[in-house]
Amino acid sequence: MPEHGELAWIFNCVARLGWLDRMTQFKEKSGKHKERASVGLYTYPVLMAADILVYKATHVPVGEDQKQHLELARDIAQKFNNDFGVPDFFPQPEPVIVGAATRVMSLRDGTKKMSKSDDSDMSRINLTDDAETIANKIKRAKTDPHPLPGSKDALKDRPEAENLLNIYAALADQDRDAVIAQFAGQQFSGFKTELADLTVAKLAPLAAEMRRLLADPAEIDRILKDGASRARAIAVPVMDEVKKQVGFIS
Repeated sequence: MPEHGELAWIFNCVARLGWLDRMTQFKEKSGKHKERASVGLYTYPVLMAADILVYKATHVPVGEDQKQHLELARDIAQKFNNDFGVPDFFPQPEPVIVGAATRVMSLRDGTKKMSKSDDSDMSRINLTDDAETIANKIKRAKTDPHPLPGSKDALKDRPEAENLLNIYAALADQDRDAVIAQFAGQQFSGFKTELADLTVAKLAPLAAEMRRLLADPAEIDRILKDGASRARAIAVPVMDEVKKQVGFIS
């Protein structure tokens, strides 16, 4: 999908350094040595804006941690529209944040986001994990020595407890307060067993489909080709109009 990269470069000429300097995820990933980080990492939020706006998306399902990127996409869309005198060309995309686990945290550190790039495989649940591996990761997840809290106010300064309760609520499709009431005062050992069983049950169909697809690369290629074809039918006309507006083509 070359349109993503093409629009990202144009957006790089519209976005402002001050906007990107405020992106918290770059600060988290680059750490104390941001001068060693790549330009691609720094401008990645601009590429995300292009991913969204090349389809003129109006609503984007995201986690809580991606809300800032949607705000950047809105800023870029508005500035592009203003700079080139096309007030209604790009929409102002809205984040759609739903469910109890809007930000799933690491199983080893409740203050860090669960991530596939974490050094520890025990910090996350992979869709390719089998039932035994999932159960083992849940049961070995970091907790504190106190029983499960009886109210959401009691979750303060207990990030690991909050994370596991959020995950349970999301998988069970329940309100978090209801889950807190259900397990209030119980020990983590029993709760983790129930969470492990629930996680395995919910992820089993996804894991089975992942294994099926990984065993059939030709099917993956077919799906990607079909998706790219349908996506380009939307993106190409948008990019043609963008190129006209910025003067690349007449």
